[in-house]
Amino acid sequence: MPAVVVVGAQWGDEGKGKATDQLGSRVDYVVKFNGGNNAGHTVVIDGDKYALHLLPSGILSPGVTPVIGNGVVVDLEVLFQEIDAISARGVDASRLLVSGSAHVIAPYHRTLDKVTERFLGKRRIGTTGRGIGPSYADKINRVGLRIWDLFDEKILAEKVEGSLEQKNQLLVKVYNRRAVTVQETLDELLSYADRLRPMVADTALVLNQALDAGKTVLFEAGQATMLDVDHGTYPFVTSSSATAGGACTGSGVGPTRIDRVVGVIKAYTTRVGEGPFPTELFDSWGELLRTNGGEFGTTTGRPRRCGWYDAVIARYAGRINGLTDLVLTKLDVLTGIEQIPVCVAYEVDGLRVDDMPLDQSSFHHAKPIYELLPGWTEDISEARTFEDLPVNAQSYVLALEELSGTRISSIGVGPGREATVQRFDLVD
Repeated sequence: MPAVVVVGAQWGDEGKGKATDQLGSRVDYVVKFNGGNNAGHTVVIDGDKYALHLLPSGILSPGVTPVIGNGVVVDLEVLFQEIDAISARGVDASRLLVSGSAHVIAPYHRTLDKVTERFLGKRRIGTTGRGIGPSYADKINRVGLRIWDLFDEKILAEKVEGSLEQKNQLLVKVYNRRAVTVQETLDELLSYADRLRPMVADTALVLNQALDAGKTVLFEAGQATMLDVDHGTYPFVTSSSATAGGACTGSGVGPTRIDRVVGVIKAYTTRVGEGPFPTELFDSWGELLRTNGGEFGTTTGRPRRCGWYDAVIARYAGRINGLTDLVLTKLDVLTGIEQIPVCVAYEVDGLRVDDMPLDQSSFHHAKPIYELLPGWTEDISEARTFEDLPVNAQSYVLALEELSGTRISSIGVGPGREATVQRFDLVD
């Protein structure tokens, strides 16, 4: 039985939650390995919508053990709000495991995130203001707080005091904000310790033992390839490793144990926040995609920027992640468009470029080169086999598959769990 990694192949919001949820009923563990509550997954089950931020999508599948891995930064207030919200709807959250090595988002991380973004002005990154970046920065600077620290008040107090010595200088002297006291930080963090303790485990050990026992483990990325801190459109990226390699560092499971890497990609493209976006549409087509696709952020509610499918990005994601499969989502949103443009390459400084430009300037100036594919008018929401799709919809999928360089194994034709066309098995 395999270990499967599910990653976003664009700028996020591709429908990873639905893809993970579909696989979740066939796996034993679902692991969130990066990010925090700066991104969200929306899963629709029998018409009921669940918006998840910190919790792995597998928490909605009975019998699955959801795991928050060491690569995640955890806002404990948000974690327990989510647990309470889904528990009130009858979802069993008692199986949740949290890595003791995961880092904690402290109140001062949220404060710094918001004031720094405002201070940057037109150079802002477009963060969610939830403290993700400052928490990861503390992790790399080795002044971060880990889940384990909450169970030793003396160590926690020493770490908070050391961290605030510098941060209060910034808050008061640069940003003209009040200083944060050690005690108020301790009071908030320690208020969660007793409830958190039963969930905490050496999750790397748990997951490796599960694989040894023949269990199936699914690794679920937050954000997406183009937001990866190393391989995304830097500096307009997140603060963690959102690619397949991040599944290993963010969970403690070695790369030789990964069997399948699944990229989730929309039948068009969206992006939130700042940064270049070659196929972005500023006309009625962009508004049509936004409206028909319900393109508003799960976490922030912000309207997403919309554009046509970008095969250059798809090929890049395939290479960086070593994709074995693509899950194509929201094909139904394109129904009714007579001719559908697909970006097959870029023009940069008058030259055709078929591969992703990695320097910021070239990508900023990249202009899409389009091919037009015939559209369809038939309702595809009830399609359950590839042959159920109209011929032009089939041709569109096959064209994207060839242009992207990775087989398309599953196709989303609606928001519900059941609204899926399966071409190839993702877990075999």
